[in-house]
Amino acid sequence: MVEDIANAAPLGVRYRVSGGAMLLHQAGSGGPTVVFLAGGGMFGLYYWNLHELVAEFSTSVIYDRLGTGWSDVVELPRSGAQVTDDLHELLRVAAVPGPYLLVGHSLGGLYARLYAKRFPGEVAGLVLLDPTHEDVVDYLPEEAAQRLRNLSPDDLFPAEQVEAMRTAYRTTFARALADFPAEIREPLLDQGFSSTGYRQSLREPMNLPHLFAEVRDAGPDPDLPLIIVSAMGTDTFADELVPPEARESAAESNQAKHRLYTDLAAALPRAELRRLDDVGHSGIAWLRPDAVIRAIRDTSSWPA
Repeated sequence: MVEDIANAAPLGVRYRVSGGAMLLHQAGSGGPTVVFLAGGGMFGLYYWNLHELVAEFSTSVIYDRLGTGWSDVVELPRSGAQVTDDLHELLRVAAVPGPYLLVGHSLGGLYARLYAKRFPGEVAGLVLLDPTHEDVVDYLPEEAAQRLRNLSPDDLFPAEQVEAMRTAYRTTFARALADFPAEIREPLLDQGFSSTGYRQSLREPMNLPHLFAEVRDAGPDPDLPLIIVSAMGTDTFADELVPPEARESAAESNQAKHRLYTDLAAALPRAELRRLDDVGHSGIAWLRPDAVIRAIRDTSSWPA
């Protein structure tokens, strides 16, 4: 069922699924269909540049998870089962042709792997952009690992701090998206950094310990073509917003993350790790679209 709303997104259609109405935009033709899974608190249009490039050679889909973007506001965080069930239903309701090549950034990478575990017959391959992984706590320095183990939806910032962060992040994201057309960029910033939208974005990744358990319990990763793109450079966007001591901790966590990706790629039969030293976690889609598109093309053509 298609739903029309007054406050329409610049692109896309809202489809009614069991949990609410979800925004999806489809472009291009051919297969496998590339589906972008946004990072935590982000949504489909943040990947507009990649979406446009993929649509030149295949079908491309961007969408907003429930609780984010132009999809219905729901209570966050949500379980991995809910998130992947929503996407499974959305692709069916919107008549998006499979099989799907899932491109997941950060938290979206965790959701992409869970989707592949739960619906392996629908997935042609995976491209994971600096993905979150359930075993990261075993690799991180103890202080950072402990923070993740104890993360809870109750760990929200005070209201006045949230407002200051909202203003700072909007400025940073506006600079990051400067090359996007104004008709895409401005509604995107307005939606992402509204009071409701920004608070929702902070809530979405606050149940990582529960998500990690779900992904482990879902069983082993299926034998699929998989490329992990590891962003090992300076995260210029995040660095604008954190104190110097936090940057030093982030560099240490970067090395731990790369060790994890190396082990993951070695353990899977059709996996490859690609390292980028000139871009950080937040900007991989905007600063190195060439590397992302190359990974998508290579995964699409992987020998059976």
